[in-house]
Amino acid sequence: MQFKAIRGFKDILPSQVGTWNRIESEGKRIFEVFGYQEIRIPMLEKVELFARGIGEDTDIVSKEMYTLTDRKGNQLAMRPEATASILRAYIENKLYEGHPVRKLFTIGPMFRYERPQKGRRRQFHQINVEIIGDPGPKSDSELIYMIMYFFSALGLHDLVLHINSLGCLDCRAPFRGALKDYLKKYGADLCPDCQIRMEMNPLRVFDCKVERCIQVIKNAPSMLGFLCHDCAQHFDALKAHLKELDVGFVVNSHLMRGLDYYTRTTFEVQTQELGAQNAIAGGGRYDRLMKEFGGPDTPSIGFAIGVERVVELLEEQGDWSEAGPDLFLAPLGKEAENKAFIWLQELRKAGLKCEMEYRSLGLKAQMRHADRLKARKVLIVGEDELVKGKGILRDMVTKEQVEVPLDSVVSELIEMKERNWI
Repeated sequence: MQFKAIRGFKDILPSQVGTWNRIESEGKRIFEVFGYQEIRIPMLEKVELFARGIGEDTDIVSKEMYTLTDRKGNQLAMRPEATASILRAYIENKLYEGHPVRKLFTIGPMFRYERPQKGRRRQFHQINVEIIGDPGPKSDSELIYMIMYFFSALGLHDLVLHINSLGCLDCRAPFRGALKDYLKKYGADLCPDCQIRMEMNPLRVFDCKVERCIQVIKNAPSMLGFLCHDCAQHFDALKAHLKELDVGFVVNSHLMRGLDYYTRTTFEVQTQELGAQNAIAGGGRYDRLMKEFGGPDTPSIGFAIGVERVVELLEEQGDWSEAGPDLFLAPLGKEAENKAFIWLQELRKAGLKCEMEYRSLGLKAQMRHADRLKARKVLIVGEDELVKGKGILRDMVTKEQVEVPLDSVVSELIEMKERNWI
């Protein structure tokens, strides 16, 4: 019997890991420079956490969550997103004590049962970043500035930032009413899901990907026309800060995030390179969610980056595979093999990325192996080299060779590495 990966779950192969490492390491570097701390959250949470935070009538909760019942009858879910878990951890561990503002990030897999397609999987990975405790709009602009800087640092430049405001409870209520009245005029033109959404939560119609619903929503009322004084001031200040920071943006009055907890600022970073799945990151403000979870009334904002989509964009630009070893040891004969094995471990302990073949192979076979590994240098040590007390160090690119004394070979090679000769 041959086993295969579950549909929608994919292996990340060694040839692909270099791209993933680049994204994650660059993210950690930049987030730490901006003052964010890493938090690691569990894969499993109680179903109620997501039902309350995301919304029971959302597709995520009603259709897409992976759920299970444990031996005590508890309903558990594999996390479909990170914000609810981060806030649960914030409240449970009282991270608000002594810290009026916390800046957190996490990187890891999420799980949703939806139709696998280009740029979308059932196990997918996100980078999530949150500012908890600041009402904005400076924190909003900082977060957006940082995400655009992150993409620029990765070499992604042909991206478009879309921003909008979802208002607060006071200004959203009349907007929902106006939107619902508008949608009722075109109820027969909407897909079956949107006919239900129109009654339960009309804002969700903006997220529909069915073409006839997209056409209906084009002329729908705009949330921006219903903003109260405070929300309008907040949005104007955000735009002003982004202009001061030289961050280009498009005001998209129909941009709605698909989760219930968003208020005021919302944004997406989009590309034209991935077809219909054009959003590679998105987020917004969720000032009411902390209180709904039983924590202190704390304003917050955050975003999520779809790692698979960023990987796809980067791989289109070129080879991001991991660099090969600094050095490959090619011993010939038992005595040389035994010595090289000891050198190998000492060199690794000193920080050199080294490899050797443990089978007794000829020089040509070992050189082919070194070439496949993309080794920068190869140290050749056979019987003649042992007698002379000098190994041959060959550059795999230039083919130049130099001799290295074997009685101090480890220290010599470490020094070469420090001087960037290896």
